[in-house]
Amino acid sequence: MSTPILTKTRLYAGVWEGVLTGAGKTAPKLRVTHLGEPLEGVEVKESKELKGWLVHVPVPTKVLSDGMQTFVITDEETGATLNSFALLFGEVLAEDIRAEMGLLREELDLLKSAFRRHCVETS
Repeated sequence: MSTPILTKTRLYAGVWEGVLTGAGKTAPKLRVTHLGEPLEGVEVKESKELKGWLVHVPVPTKVLSDGMQTFVITDEETGATLNSFALLFGEVLAEDIRAEMGLLREELDLLKSAFRRHCVETS
């Protein structure tokens, strides 16, 4: 049997979605944990078009809070970690975005001045 690969496709409307390939012909049993506690409602459905399994992980609102929230997806049978995802909320995120915006503004100013200098030199 080949090694299963779980690839994220999107996070939409509070549901993490992915495609699991290489898992065999029977539906794999997946376990998703947050802070060591299992999440309910994980769905695994066969997809003949993708030749794999569609995985849906609903993210319950009760686990959403300030800071980094990490979710780990494992194969219950083997214990192998197939994927993980993290969500970041609150003030920590606001500071990161402000810092990133500051860097982007500085880079844009640098590009504008270089472009203006180039225009003057080539005219």
